[in-house]
Amino acid sequence: MRGTVETDTTYQQLAESVVFKRTNKNVVVESFNNKQLTIAGSGRSAYVFKLQNTKKVLKVFYPPFEHLAKREAKIYKKLEGITYFPVMHASGQNYIVIDYIEGFTLFECLVMGKRIDEKVLNEVDHAILLAKSRGLNPSDIHLHNILITLDGNVKLIDVVRFEQVKQCNQWDDLKRGYYKFYKKKIFPRKMPSKLLLLIAYFYKRNLLNRFVT
Repeated sequence: MRGTVETDTTYQQLAESVVFKRTNKNVVVESFNNKQLTIAGSGRSAYVFKLQNTKKVLKVFYPPFEHLAKREAKIYKKLEGITYFPVMHASGQNYIVIDYIEGFTLFECLVMGKRIDEKVLNEVDHAILLAKSRGLNPSDIHLHNILITLDGNVKLIDVVRFEQVKQCNQWDDLKRGYYKFYKKKIFPRKMPSKLLLLIAYFYKRNLLNRFVT
């Protein structure tokens, strides 16, 4: 019988197997333990790998963001027991291990034409309130880190910026966009991913203020 990740190789060894390479534009994975890991996604500071034969992922932070692993681990500990967030199983110098969430991000829902019900927004609002009750300041909440699971539940991932002090209006702006545009009958059923990324580009540069306020 094939062993599990926990018995075959330690999380630390798996994290150490990941070698990153910086290109002119971004950071890519040069090599990793492909017998036990599968690349599941990437972000501004880390790559996420699905741990084979488990329902967990290994999030490995690349240079110079390794220190964020400890920060995110601390935040996940504060969120323990809140079902809107993945459970953290382990952490190290440059990695964390959390639940693998099967489902679709809101970004993917827009691209696929999968309807986003208003109750999703209410669930995210509730998750934010629960996180605030633990002394956190939920920030950087956007289309890529809100998931609707296969069972229809809402999950929030990528909580590393939940301790920042400054006020983040991104989620409030997304809600305004939902009611101002998405709820209209003329809103397209599907949105091209390139168009959504272009909108995000302009938003980050404060070029859409008059449209979302």
